[in-house]
Order: sequence, then C-alpha cells, then structure tokens
Amino acid sequence: MSNVQVYQQRRQRLAAAMGAGVAVIPTAPERVRNRDSHFPFRFDSYFHYLTGFSEPEAVLVLLAGNPHKSILFCREKNLEREIWDGFRHGPEGAKEAFGFDEAYPIAQLDEMLPKLLADQPSLFFHLGADSAWDARAVGWLNSVREQVRSGITAPGAIQDVRTLLDEMRLVKDAAEIATMRRAGEISAAAHIRAMQQTRPGRREFEIEAELLHEFRRHGAQAPAYTSIVAGGANACVLHYVFNDAPLKDGDLLLIDAGCELDGYAADITRTFPVNGKFSAAQKDVYELVLAAQAAALFHVKPGNHWNQPHEAALRVLAQGFIDFGLCHGSLDEVLEKESYKQFYMHRTGHWLGMDVHDVGEYKQGGEWRTLKPGMVLTVEPGCYIRPADNVPEHFWNIGIRIEDDAAVTNDGCEVLSAGAPKTVAEIEALMDKRNA
Repeated sequence: MSNVQVYQQRRQRLAAAMGAGVAVIPTAPERVRNRDSHFPFRFDSYFHYLTGFSEPEAVLVLLAGNPHKSILFCREKNLEREIWDGFRHGPEGAKEAFGFDEAYPIAQLDEMLPKLLADQPSLFFHLGADSAWDARAVGWLNSVREQVRSGITAPGAIQDVRTLLDEMRLVKDAAEIATMRRAGEISAAAHIRAMQQTRPGRREFEIEAELLHEFRRHGAQAPAYTSIVAGGANACVLHYVFNDAPLKDGDLLLIDAGCELDGYAADITRTFPVNGKFSAAQKDVYELVLAAQAAALFHVKPGNHWNQPHEAALRVLAQGFIDFGLCHGSLDEVLEKESYKQFYMHRTGHWLGMDVHDVGEYKQGGEWRTLKPGMVLTVEPGCYIRPADNVPEHFWNIGIRIEDDAAVTNDGCEVLSAGAPKTVAEIEALMDKRNA
C-alpha cells in the first residue's frame, strides 16, 4: 500500500466514525522565534496523520457521508517565495500528490467554509485548542445562521474531532511501528555514542551535542523533545533541561533523549557512571530500578490493563526502598501511605507515537483500559534520592531512570529501543572500551 493510500484510508475511517458532518483540521502555525526568525516548522500531528502534508498554512476539511470528500486548503504556488523559502506544492500539486478530492488556496478558506457547513448536522473541530481558530469557527457558523430565512440551517452540534482521532492514533499500524522501530534504533545508537563520549570534565551540553549528531546523521529530523542530560544531583530533577553543568568523576549521568523520525517519537532514558564504573551504592539502586523495569515489561501484553506494569514496578521499587532503609514498615504499609513517593513520584509510562506524550485515554468507563496489539507505551521506572535527614549519605544525589519503548504484540511486547545497553555489565564493558 502506498503512503497516499494510507492517508486516504485514514480519512475514510474518520469519515465513517463521524457518520455525518464536516471536520475542519488545521495544521500547526508557524512560530516567530525572534523578530523575523521562525522556529523550525513542525506540522500538527492530527493534521499530518490524515494528510501526510508537511507545509505550513494548510487545513483539511473532511465531509462525511456517502460519498465522503476530502478537501485541502494550502498555500498557492509562488515562484518568488519559493526562491526564499523553498518548494510549495500549491493546491493542484497537493491534490495530485496526496490524493485529495479537491484543493483550494488557503486564502479561500473563510469564504468557502460557510458554504461547506450549510445544512450539515455537526461541525467536528478542535474547540478550545486555539482561541484564534475558535473565533474563526464561530464566524463560519454565524455566516451560515445568517442564511436561515433562505431555508439553510447551521450545524446544531460542535463535536471534538480529537476524540475520534485519539482512538485511531492509539493503535498503530505496521508502517507506524516500523517507523517507531527505526526511531528507536537511531536513538539507541545516540545513547551508545553518548556513553562512549562521556568523561569527567566534559559538560552536559557536549554530550547533548553527541546525541544530536547521531540523530541527524541517521536521518531523524529533530529531537522528539528537549533532551535531558543530567549529571550528579541534576538527575534528581525530573525535567532538567539546562544541560550546562560539568560532569564529575564519581557521579552518574542520566540521559533522557529520543529522536523524531518522519513524525514519530522515540523516548529512551539511560543512566550510567561518568567514569565508567558504578559505585556500590549506585549499582544497588541501579539494579533495583532495572528489576522494576523488567517486572513492568513482563506485564506489557494484550489483555492486561494499562496500570498493571506500573503496579508491578512499584511493588519492586517499594520493597527495595524498604531493604535500603529508605522506607519503613511493611510493603503494604509503604504502598498505602505512599511514603515511596519521596523517591519515586511519577508513573511508569505513557503512550508514545506522533507525540512523545501521545494521545489516547488511559481509562474507559472509569476502568483502566486494556492493552491491545499496536499500542506503544514507554516503561520508565526511576529512583531519585535527594539529600535528607532520613536518607543515608551514601545514597545522596543518586538519580536513576531506565526507559524503553514497548509495542504491544499478539503475545507480549517488542522493545523498540532494545539496542541501548542497560545492564551494569553491558554499560561498564562499553565504557571500558573508551580507553582501549
């Protein structure tokens, strides 16, 4: 199946789920970085999921019914602007290349939408996501309502199109999994490079540069999120992004980084010693987190519910905290009182896909949803031990997280990021080669 057919089928599925009505799905806006310089453009995930079209200033309009119709509004061809900014498909070129039924200049959107909405029962829209688009949608509806004396009716309902698309995007097809597998391979290679280049005296941003080099060298378009390169105590800051501190002998380095490839994210965390050898306390905590991750991955399988991997990891971690003297009481008491949250305060994973924290509800009808083949999630237990009176000093400033990307299969899961070393022996052997 060609890429064009994939996107056409997705639009057909959305139209069928709508039943009747009109969906309006814009891409992301361009953002000014400073003065007349823009941030690199990144399309809206919902829009791209349905179109494969990567240019800014574009809107998909989908008419449900029999037959359904997909219409693209985009920038016109402009040879002068293409000299400055690069190639544009233009409406006719985009219609041909991406399999739309119709295509028009983006400048005609506000003129044509009231006509397309006339006598339609519903508008499917991302209401509340952007105030400027909300105002435009109200304008279209009011324009239709002004024609009431001509016998034309406006949509009587506005429905959130994201509700339908979230369910579609949650279960990935084989092509999506293949892209995410490749993103995982590239990201794993970047983590290997980072381990090989880490030494005492280098700075966090130098290691970040090694990650970016490996991402781009293998064709990834960008990081999927701002990389976390956190040495020593910085690893106990969950979303640390300054990446400017020197790396010290005897400290650990936590790296949470993944690339974006063709619109799909990888998300990997590895933690390793700056000098290449774990201390006794570091090794003890690391082995605990690794065991917690193994327990969680065991429960990533069809038929299990979303929270089972987290529950499994949490029991391992809490028992370890008791064994280390960090928490006190029985396992059930530590879990009930949540005293473990001093050292583990986040959940064990999230959906992964076009967005690093991808779409999809975690509960249905008040119950954790069941895992199904094609779902992709991260599995990322951690332990963050800040200095405190109730903490033995040899554990101070140990921050460890181990994160992999798992695709649910028919009988378990595939770890898409398995190429990044994560056992103590693997990490120390790799880093020992730095001096070979």
